[in-house]
Amino acid sequence: MSQPDPIIFRELAVIHRIIADETWLEGERRGRPVASDDPVVRENVCQVILRIGQQLRESFMHAESSEADGRSEFAANRMSGRAA
Repeated sequence: MSQPDPIIFRELAVIHRIIADETWLEGERRGRPVASDDPVVRENVCQVILRIGQQLRESFMHAESSEADGRSEFAANRMSGRAA
């Protein structure tokens, strides 16, 4: 069974935040609450994701690789008896 991409889980939190922000913003524009599945909100969320998606993924991939490097270095230091 394939393991889900851990980057996707990090991206989901940001996407949920974008949806909440765009829902609030559209409600402010209209002067009344709107649902998060409103067609205008969906369109705006898609536009934001298309605009920042690649940068978002690259930043999470960089963070993931930095964390992995840190874990590898820590494990190597523990095995060799050096302090972390």
